[in-house]
Amino acid sequence: MGRKSIQEMEEIRSQKRQELELRVNTKADTREKHILVCHGTGCTSSKSPKIIENFRKILEEKKIENVRVIQTGCFGLCAKGPIVIIRPEDTFYAQVKPEDCEEIIQTHIVEGKTVERLLCKDIDGTIVNRLDELNFYKKQKRIALKNCGVIDPENIDEYIAFDGYKALYQVLTTMSQDEVIEEISKSGLRGRGGAGFPTGKKWSFAKQNEADQKYVICNADEGDPGAFMDRSILEGDPHSVLEAMAIAGYSIGATQGYIYVRAEYPIAVQRLKVAIDQARDYGLLGKDILGTGFDFDIDIRLGAGAFVCGEETALLESIEGRRGQPRVKPPYPANKGLFGKPTIINNVETLANVTRIILNGAEWYASIGTEKSKGTKVFALGGNVNNVGLVEVPMGTTLREIVFDIGGGIPNGRKFKAAQTGGPSGGCIPAEHLDTPIDYESLTEIGSMMGSGGLIVMDETKCMVDIARFYLDFTVSESCGKCTPCRIGTKRMLEILERMCERKSRARRFKQIRKISQ
Repeated sequence: MGRKSIQEMEEIRSQKRQELELRVNTKADTREKHILVCHGTGCTSSKSPKIIENFRKILEEKKIENVRVIQTGCFGLCAKGPIVIIRPEDTFYAQVKPEDCEEIIQTHIVEGKTVERLLCKDIDGTIVNRLDELNFYKKQKRIALKNCGVIDPENIDEYIAFDGYKALYQVLTTMSQDEVIEEISKSGLRGRGGAGFPTGKKWSFAKQNEADQKYVICNADEGDPGAFMDRSILEGDPHSVLEAMAIAGYSIGATQGYIYVRAEYPIAVQRLKVAIDQARDYGLLGKDILGTGFDFDIDIRLGAGAFVCGEETALLESIEGRRGQPRVKPPYPANKGLFGKPTIINNVETLANVTRIILNGAEWYASIGTEKSKGTKVFALGGNVNNVGLVEVPMGTTLREIVFDIGGGIPNGRKFKAAQTGGPSGGCIPAEHLDTPIDYESLTEIGSMMGSGGLIVMDETKCMVDIARFYLDFTVSESCGKCTPCRIGTKRMLEILERMCERKSRARRFKQIRKISQ
């Protein structure tokens, strides 16, 4: 491939965009067809790699031209996987099996008819011919997930075709460091890892600190039970994270970035490795990026899956080769972070918004969401809900809309009991708060929190004491043991709950749990 000039990048973008127009335009004037197959973790576990292999083999055997089989990231509707979408028709086939490939090729590609039995059905039983007809997608707004399910994540040319690395070029050639930070600040983007700290302010703190070396870190250590948002972005659109890290590096004066990702994400790790190699080969990482004199490179650091390493200072300890335990703050990483140097740490979803903000403008992004919570939020919707999957909605969307309009409600006609958000540090939202808008402030007011984006729905059969026991068991096993209240207090609370679940203790012990908690 080799290092590319700006002109060559534009040629790739123009040529490839015309070729891929059918991915986003159902009226594209083309004889070519693309068979898009989800190759994210969920569909992979249901044999989607075999489906891809079978499609390619059958097309070759039948000598069928003008049809390409493309692996993509997650489409979002995991409950219907493995998913196959044929463009430009936008035909949505659900729960496809490897043995269905022959029929799809013969009926759809050769004869021009749809395979009725494989068409996706909505919750009400309606047969859906096209992806955008599904209720699951109607209230979503995909920004961080924009390219997931659209491009081949292992093909940098496809990313470039959809304006990839255009934001980086714009930043390096037309904007100062302060102007980049100001744009991110005006957008209202806040950290999507859970704390909701203003991203522009974090970058500003690091930029103000003088140092011979600064670092940018992507926190991809997604440890909350039921959370798979960051994994899906890395699997479906890894270059968006690399580009955003380079933009962040330019804005604060850093030349080195690290992606800290758990080793349990093998597909994400592989896609990141491929993306980094491609970006380096094109001259989009490394020395003198795009001929601007800016140097920035990225390396991967694998985590062992310790929940505590999702905390930024414990993550730093792990990268430096020590046991993952939180540091006392202050000093904060923006002042004294990795190897004692100024460091900014953003999670995957936060970074996935950066390029969109640069290209579309801060005002565009700030127009989405609520007054204090701008933009969209990606949720991993799981538990007792019909449409299990990955959803991205504007901030301020109500819990009811997510669970019932997008999620399709509770299976088997059962009643909604609660939704758990924020992971082990969060809380459970009961039915009386179903109309609560999902944003940072509203969730805090009712005793929960946004967290990284896991949203687990529970029906009327679930025991809340059992749920509490599950999360306490998790925190006890994942505690790093550094602080006495956590190391001993969670253990004592778990023992009380276990005795209650075994009917060996009385409800008045809840007072003891509350006292220990406080």
